[in-house]
Amino acid sequence: MLIYHGSYAAIEKPEIRIPNRHHDFGVGFYTTTNEEQAIKYSKIVVYREGGVPTVSSYEFDYEQARKELKIKVFDSPNEEWFDFVCDRRMGRYKGEEYDIIYGPVANDQVYLCFAGFLAGASTREETLKKLNNNRLYNQFTFCNERALTYIRFVSSVEVNHHG
Repeated sequence: MLIYHGSYAAIEKPEIRIPNRHHDFGVGFYTTTNEEQAIKYSKIVVYREGGVPTVSSYEFDYEQARKELKIKVFDSPNEEWFDFVCDRRMGRYKGEEYDIIYGPVANDQVYLCFAGFLAGASTREETLKKLNNNRLYNQFTFCNERALTYIRFVSSVEVNHHG
């Protein structure tokens, strides 16, 4: 399976880095099966940190990983996913740890739905309905070095800053 990572430079050797803020699935190397999403994210990263928007692609041996690693899959933005992402983004997750996590992306725009819920402006049901009405992309998060051994760098390409 081909997966993509958007960043400020080519990432030939992915690594696990501690971020300066909390992400949907915690610490890890984030990828997607959607090249368009990776392009958009590369531009966001460059806006925040500088560099050149670049998308790196990797071959991911998902079938082998499924046999050998602990993988959590969220098929949709359901209540379990909602609780998981809220807890991760708030830095209060205390549950089970995984090698790889797959599921919908709660990007910054979608995160406004979470913020509204956390501020008490909307109910859990209203928030989930809004999330299910949005077109959410997917993400594979590689949570540790062992998980990263299942991906192989293929190529990278710089993308247009404005397109």
